[in-house]
Amino acid sequence: MRASLASSIAVTCAAVLALPVSFVAPAAAAVPSALGLPPTSTAQPPAPELPGATQSLPLEPLGGADRALGGGADGSAAQGLARRDVRPFSLVGVVWDDPTAALHGTVQVRTRSAADGVWSEWQDVETHNEEHGADPDTAEGAGRALKGSTAPLWVGASDGVEIRVRGEEGLPAGLRLELVDPGESREATEATAPTTTASTNGDTAATTTHTVTSAAAPRAAAAPPAPGTPAGLLAASASLTGLGSLGALGLSAAEAAASGVNSRLAPYGASWIPALSKEATELTIPYLPRSQEAAKAPSVQAPVRPAAAAKPYIGPRPKIITRKGWGADESIREKGFVYTKSIKAAFVHHSATGNNYTCAQAPSVLRSIYRYHVQSSGWRDFGYNFAVDKCGNIYEGRAGGVAQPVLGAHTLGFNTNSMGIAVLGTFTKSAPPAAVVTAVARLTAWKLGLHGVNPKAAAYLVSGGGNLYKKGSTVKFNAIAGHRDGFATECPGARLYGKLGTARTSSAKYQGRS
Repeated sequence: MRASLASSIAVTCAAVLALPVSFVAPAAAAVPSALGLPPTSTAQPPAPELPGATQSLPLEPLGGADRALGGGADGSAAQGLARRDVRPFSLVGVVWDDPTAALHGTVQVRTRSAADGVWSEWQDVETHNEEHGADPDTAEGAGRALKGSTAPLWVGASDGVEIRVRGEEGLPAGLRLELVDPGESREATEATAPTTTASTNGDTAATTTHTVTSAAAPRAAAAPPAPGTPAGLLAASASLTGLGSLGALGLSAAEAAASGVNSRLAPYGASWIPALSKEATELTIPYLPRSQEAAKAPSVQAPVRPAAAAKPYIGPRPKIITRKGWGADESIREKGFVYTKSIKAAFVHHSATGNNYTCAQAPSVLRSIYRYHVQSSGWRDFGYNFAVDKCGNIYEGRAGGVAQPVLGAHTLGFNTNSMGIAVLGTFTKSAPPAAVVTAVARLTAWKLGLHGVNPKAAAYLVSGGGNLYKKGSTVKFNAIAGHRDGFATECPGARLYGKLGTARTSSAKYQGRS
């Protein structure tokens, strides 16, 4: 029993010590109840068991009548697979060996519904995906596991597939069809319940925000150990969870690390980070200046009250569903977290996965994209920092802490000092619901506000290289920009891009700006 106890303590210490000290939560008594922390983790809805799986099938030259697709006699510019039975999957994509090679042509798939056995019509898969990814000179951007890839396409629960790929020129070598099963999920949970109700007509919406409040925070120990020591770290985690060890929550070391970087905002293992009012949000950052200009020394010497600084420009923190909440398998990503210096701009994307999903299925869509990014495309983690579904639910993306400047892989050449928000869906011809625009505005009002950024102002970023701006050039963007502003791409779709002006105006108002 002693050996078992020692082992449990060692695992718990290792999990907590793996977290950056600056991210460890203060003692519970120091957290005002006004911040609305949810109950301890034992009161959170349980996350589903999510094994997930990926089938990777090599494509073959198409022959006979299939050559009418445009391929040569050798089949080099026309590849695919005839109809076949496969294990269950819900998302498809195509990958190839060389990440620098482009697939110039078309990719189309048909799938068979697992529910009724009916085959779909041919669906187009977005082939231009190289503009999403890590910057070239980063460790992730030069990784040996990287593959070229199409955008993923959500098709829903399926058990049969047919694919055809037509090239306008020679196709990249090593084409493979990736069929991703996200694993089982609950169809409706508290974590994915929309936090806003908004009309779907027009540019603006009447929005009701539901702020989560809770009872008083758990009691702190009478004489807490010194902060920063192993005992102090363990005590902090125990005070948040209401339990003596992270192991009792069923968290692995990787899960504890991913949850721990949000431990100032919610307990370990929490499925969501609660929304706060603007006033409560301001209490979490008393050190933040009114603006970047306010931080400068005044030119005229006059009596100034140090404690009477104006309130910061920051929007109320929105409810954010954590990686635990949408069921991320922390074992498949690379360990550790990578950060950039600050957040100066937010790039808005559409996932190009299609709009054929329900909001209850959004966690499954996220798990599928995550698995496709990591295991099929060779990225270190989910590419985007945040995701938003069609109902306006906001999700934590790449691990590292929602309040931290996590380096993403979303806007090739401009990932440094920026954040990426993926709206789940395709908005080239379809208009985004008003709830989506509202969610983008609320998220950016808070996250840009943490860094003193005005959503209606300009931001300057240095290019890491791309097809619009050469490496090293300084580029002016809107603080809330579209992916196409930094790279020659249709993303985030013309209809969503046209709503970004509304998002900027609303975001600034949420921050308290005129």
